[in-house]
Amino acid sequence: MHQIIDVLSRAGFSLSDRCNIRPRSFDVAARKDEILLFCKVLFNIDGLNEETAREMKYLAEYIGGAAIVVGAKTRDQMLEDSVVYMRYDILALNVRTLHDYFIENIPPLVSAAPGGLYVSIEGDTLKKARINHSMSLGALAATVGVSRRTISKYEEEGMDTSIDILLQLEDIFEVELARPINILKSCGNRKSRKKTEAELETQKKSFMLLPEDLILNMISTLGYDVLPTAQSPFKAVSRDKSSVILTGISEFNTTIIKRASLMSSISSVTETQSVFIINGCSKIKSVKNTVLIEKKELDRISDSQEFLNFIEERKKTHNKA
Repeated sequence: MHQIIDVLSRAGFSLSDRCNIRPRSFDVAARKDEILLFCKVLFNIDGLNEETAREMKYLAEYIGGAAIVVGAKTRDQMLEDSVVYMRYDILALNVRTLHDYFIENIPPLVSAAPGGLYVSIEGDTLKKARINHSMSLGALAATVGVSRRTISKYEEEGMDTSIDILLQLEDIFEVELARPINILKSCGNRKSRKKTEAELETQKKSFMLLPEDLILNMISTLGYDVLPTAQSPFKAVSRDKSSVILTGISEFNTTIIKRASLMSSISSVTETQSVFIINGCSKIKSVKNTVLIEKKELDRISDSQEFLNFIEERKKTHNKA
């Protein structure tokens, strides 16, 4: 973990406190300018389960960041440098690749998939090079040992190919053809993004059973779009057009002070608000930048703007104190 923190710090990221409350979907949040990361650290990336990956995707989509896993091995082999791996639509890489991307500005080119390592081709560059060399699709296909249709897909769709084929093509035309991988993309393609949005809607409709979920429903009636979470330090993320709020719910106890402090650190990095709704009475009004609001106070709030004003006023009062 300390290696990842060191790399991100050297790259100019601001980092939240480490999430040390189990279960946890991510270990640390990091921001640099407009880049926001939710990082999960695993020695073996196969330890990422589908539920955790899904929540990481939800948070990334909802708050406007990217979810990544940083690890050391998969199955019985170490992760290779400059290679990215996918686990449940979450991109995984090793510390060296993370370092090269954010500190050396060297993006990875190779992705691991069942059957081996693959590279995406810059189709326009390949097509221009082939035309400049007065070479037909058929002639190029015969030279590298693939079908004419495959060459056409390389050019028109940027289809992935093996490293061996890529090297042959680059040797023929003496141009670089590998397309850099953007590790900041939280989803690989448009179809997977639409799937994530559909899953989000299903997730958001599932929170009206427990007492704390009734509070989330109250927040929803104020005009917020509410995303429940299961493995984060907060119970939900509440969002309207002007604000995003990390939302915790609990009776007042000593445990929530630690949780509220962690939420404050995360909200600082994610540039969101942080609120804890207290079921019952609260002995304090805030923990760092996390505002504590009793449920009876929430009952008196009528819309999202009034809720936001209440949060800001309580923060000002706490800061003056």
